[in-house]
Amino acid sequence: MNIILFAISIFATTIGAITGIGGGVIIKPILDLIGVFDVATISILSSFTVLSMAVVSTYKQIKLKIFKISLRLILIGGASILGGIIGQSLLDLSISYVNSSSIIKVIQNVIMTILLIMVYLYRDKSLNIKFNTNITYFSIGIFLGVISSVLGIGGGPINVVVFTLLFGLSAKEAAFNSIITILFSNISKLMTVLINTGFGAYDLSGLPFMIIGAVLGGFMGSFISKMVDDRKVKYMFSYMTIVITGINIYSIFQVLYFIN
Repeated sequence: MNIILFAISIFATTIGAITGIGGGVIIKPILDLIGVFDVATISILSSFTVLSMAVVSTYKQIKLKIFKISLRLILIGGASILGGIIGQSLLDLSISYVNSSSIIKVIQNVIMTILLIMVYLYRDKSLNIKFNTNITYFSIGIFLGVISSVLGIGGGPINVVVFTLLFGLSAKEAAFNSIITILFSNISKLMTVLINTGFGAYDLSGLPFMIIGAVLGGFMGSFISKMVDDRKVKYMFSYMTIVITGINIYSIFQVLYFIN
């Protein structure tokens, strides 16, 4: 199982670092399909893995001076910390209230499927409206942080489309902005779990293998990102959106089948 987790991690985070989708959006539905872990554990595994990738990818891209951190990104990233705390609290509340891991998985995957379809439809769009106010940045950051934590995916695809749609960023710029947002939101999510319950209740035996895969994925993704142009990044993003949507839909039917 550890080898499988390592393979999932390195694949997801390499693609995630290149396109800005982070990797959680790939990791979560695949772990749902495997069916070994519950919702809360999958969320923690995904967050640690994506955070590891985000740290490496951000460090590499800043060191290489590919992108700079703007005031807008600081405000959105900072607000996503609050969003991550809110989102994790909502997820914990949902798990305790519903008391069924299978139902939570179905709800998460249905929401994710709807969002992924919207992401695909609006992936190349850009609104001709100026969203250059601090209040707007803060609101967007909270929204992205909540989505990231509630769905346990890092929020990557939604981040990329938001940065493209609202701010007209290129594919590679949107990817970098997305990774920074993922970094902030996952730090706050994991800190919330640590403070509230700690990590002792979760099966994290495979986490070291996933972190190693994520670190390698972060380095590989940053290297490949430097070599490819915007057109190829857009193609990879579109292709992975379709694949992940398919995995989510299959996971929904699989979980529903076992419930019945």
